[in-house]
Amino acid sequence: MAVRYDIEFAGEQDVALRGWLFVPEIASAEPRPAISMCHGYAAVKEHALEKFAQAFAEAGFVVMVHDHRNFGASDGTPRHDIDPWMQIEDWRRAISFLESRTEVDASRIGIWGSSYSGGHALVLAATDPRVKCVVSQVPTISGFEQSRRRVSPDGLADYLDNLISDLRSSHAGEAPGTQAVVSGDLSIPAAYRSEEAQAFYLRDVGTATWPNTVTLRSSFAARMYEPGAWISRISPRPLLMIVATDDRVTLTDLELRAYEDALEPKRLITIAGGHFSPYDSAFFVACAAATDWFRLHLAP
Repeated sequence: MAVRYDIEFAGEQDVALRGWLFVPEIASAEPRPAISMCHGYAAVKEHALEKFAQAFAEAGFVVMVHDHRNFGASDGTPRHDIDPWMQIEDWRRAISFLESRTEVDASRIGIWGSSYSGGHALVLAATDPRVKCVVSQVPTISGFEQSRRRVSPDGLADYLDNLISDLRSSHAGEAPGTQAVVSGDLSIPAAYRSEEAQAFYLRDVGTATWPNTVTLRSSFAARMYEPGAWISRISPRPLLMIVATDDRVTLTDLELRAYEDALEPKRLITIAGGHFSPYDSAFFVACAAATDWFRLHLAP
């Protein structure tokens, strides 16, 4: 078992970021290897991350999960606004926080990211030598390609006009426009429409605040985000990619092609189902694969 603590640390621009720290209930005088985790697009830590963190902690790791700025328990404005590069810089601060903990062996820190933060994990592992091992689950590879396939050709011009109109308004000092993260109602602008996306995002998140809202400019930033370009630079840090066989969000073929560009040491695990299956139907397979990878390369 593991004990969960609430934690707070300073992100970029001194924004207060908050999350959980899981410490194994294992009698040990020696510092332990650690794993830093964070979530994907517009999600909070209560979106099914605790069971991953508990499993990693029960395997002997100190585990930290934080909410991205502007979301959940973390501070930051505008609320529900996503800048992928700022999230990456905040994640570097999370690693520094872990390094400062007496329970942690700073020479053995791994990272775990899923979906949007699966893309962040690729960038972070390629650019921060403190990362000694990485698990990237159903990662964003190409924001442009995801957007190109998600928006129909007939609707692309209006879609881009809407994003640019919002950009002009924000440059004029107005508050960023927003849309729903998920909605099955076609009259409501939303980032995701699928039933599996709705089931994932609209699950019970307990006492956490999650209003199903994200800024429009988050979509503009996502369209320019290309984390797959960094994958060949991760080596010699060991990379595990977990890819769903029917991923229609971050797109199975893009993930498999990116994996081919990665250098050794690397491992690919494929799981049945769609983008959100690692959190539910394929949880045990995805979690066991990640745990084994961390054990192999961080040796608790």
